[in-house]
Amino acid sequence: MAVFRSGLLVLTTPLTSLAPRLAPILTSAARLVNHTLYVHLQPGMCLGGPAQPQSSPVQATFEVIDFITHLYAGADVHRHLDVRILLTNIRTKSFLPPLTSSVQNLAHPPEVVLTDFQTLDGSQYNPAKQQLERYATSCYSCCPQLSSVLLYPDYGPGVLPVGSLDVPLASTISPASPVGRSAKQPVRGHQRGAVGGTFDRLHNAHKVLLSVACLLAQEQLVVGVADKDLLKSKLLPELLQPYAERVEHLSEFLVDIKPSLTFDIIPLLDPYGPAGSDPSLEFLVVSEETYRGGMAVNRFRLENDLEELTLYQIQLLKDLNHKENEEDKVSSSSFRQQMLGNLLRPPHKRPELPPGFYMIGLTGISGSGKSSVAQRLKGLGAYVIDSDHLGHRAYAPGGPAYQPVVKAFGTDILHKDGIINRKVLGSRVFGNKKQLKILTDIMWPVIAKLAREEMEQAMAEGKHVCVIDAAMLLEAGWQNMVHEVWTVVIPETEAVRRIVERDGLSEAAAQSRLQSQMSGQQLVDQSHVVLSTLWEPHVTQHQVEKAWALLQKRISEAHQAHD
Repeated sequence: MAVFRSGLLVLTTPLTSLAPRLAPILTSAARLVNHTLYVHLQPGMCLGGPAQPQSSPVQATFEVIDFITHLYAGADVHRHLDVRILLTNIRTKSFLPPLTSSVQNLAHPPEVVLTDFQTLDGSQYNPAKQQLERYATSCYSCCPQLSSVLLYPDYGPGVLPVGSLDVPLASTISPASPVGRSAKQPVRGHQRGAVGGTFDRLHNAHKVLLSVACLLAQEQLVVGVADKDLLKSKLLPELLQPYAERVEHLSEFLVDIKPSLTFDIIPLLDPYGPAGSDPSLEFLVVSEETYRGGMAVNRFRLENDLEELTLYQIQLLKDLNHKENEEDKVSSSSFRQQMLGNLLRPPHKRPELPPGFYMIGLTGISGSGKSSVAQRLKGLGAYVIDSDHLGHRAYAPGGPAYQPVVKAFGTDILHKDGIINRKVLGSRVFGNKKQLKILTDIMWPVIAKLAREEMEQAMAEGKHVCVIDAAMLLEAGWQNMVHEVWTVVIPETEAVRRIVERDGLSEAAAQSRLQSQMSGQQLVDQSHVVLSTLWEPHVTQHQVEKAWALLQKRISEAHQAHD
């Protein structure tokens, strides 16, 4: 069976009958499409008649919005698929102009068009397929060699359990008033509105939020994208996509689903953003989590003599497969947690090292827990080189750095017994870049030489993986000695707390120490694997075991390729 990169799924079954069949339909579609799946709703369309069907407007009712949410929630089990429900033909009551006959361009032109339409005998009936292809190409820009597939009966029998058709879908928009509303009730449109978020790794819960905002807005949608200070409180902020990348994905999605709207995508630098100050805005779409923020925006507007915005509160999508320490909703935080231990970029090639020998550089800010990770790796079979220990050896009387350091800094850095007083030496170089460079120019090459001797020892012992544990790995340029850089991250506030507790320093001294090092973000930007010790020890152990198993797989595959 051919698999296509992008596809268009045309759904023709009335929504109440379609909802219970949706899961098998999506599963069938996911077998044929592996990247982008566009969805076009045209309930009641017939592909079996003599006339060529035309696209007609679908009224935006609460039922339609609830169905869109239901579809995105169902698509969440197929995470390899980027599902996009197209809204061009879905219109709110206040704005129902006739559909234009122009063909809409899509970012990923479909290579195959699929449908749930049922032919009488369940066969791949050619006239129906021809009508489907003509319909698809009359609405959207498709690939020249467009294929077509009738998914029925692949997605299961037409008969469903009794009563399953009458179960109402969960409500997407929380009613602003306790008065009930019918599913068939039309949604009121507005000229301009706003929606905000971080939109990291655009996922199906984001898509529900954005789709509702796009249906409500008829002219302009202002989209605020969190940046700078608003990112500091996020979980694992070092793994957030850069602002420009988030905006690029967001913009492509929005223009695909509703190209008739004007989108104004702007950085969100404070909790209010344009929603707090733009007099032309009429509504704000919020989630259950950000509803209080929406209320605060309205209070701010009233204080500044602006009309309140109509708030539309969207229910969160539940993540039925969430793991320990992950949120029970579909969220970017959970996706970032799932990246811990994964390979983020291709390893360095190190032809100068023996083929069966693999080097890892382990680093992290002070207090990150990197030494505990090194011990966990040792427990799994790695040979660990402790660069701090090598530094102590280098400083010791008779050590390779002893004489050069005494010569550079004078004998007043020595204890009475001739041992270098590292506290005195530290106070000399701390905060003095020139003095620090003199010291590191002596120490780093010496430690690198000692590390290479340890690597020889690891090879002699028959070890296949060697880890160099070094806080200054990247500053010293030692990434040139390793295949992969692994970084341990924690929030700076937690690092400060740990340093104060462990070393007896003041908070100010702990912060000063962190500021003299590369930040977690700078380390992650050059890392192949990221880990975090933020949670309970068994969670860290699970991460390290996952990273180790993936590493063994990479080594094995590289070895086979070399052979």
